[in-house]
Amino acid sequence: MHKTAFVLVIIGALNWGLQAIGYFAGSNWNVVNLLVGTWPTVENIVYLLVGASALVLLYSHKRDCRMCGDSAGAM
Repeated sequence: MHKTAFVLVIIGALNWGLQAIGYFAGSNWNVVNLLVGTWPTVENIVYLLVGASALVLLYSHKRDCRMCGDSAGAM
């Protein structure tokens, strides 16, 4: 579950970055919208999954992260 959440959060972050670059370039670089824009329900489900993934990572990060976990103090 952690890997899936991580991938979805990365996709969401890259999408936001591209959307911002597209705004300054004067075009639409929202990848999710470009891929599934004709299905607004699917687009919103993707955004919902990205948001839920962020919550999963927020609550499980300390347990799953090699740098922040309990063993990090031993380094």
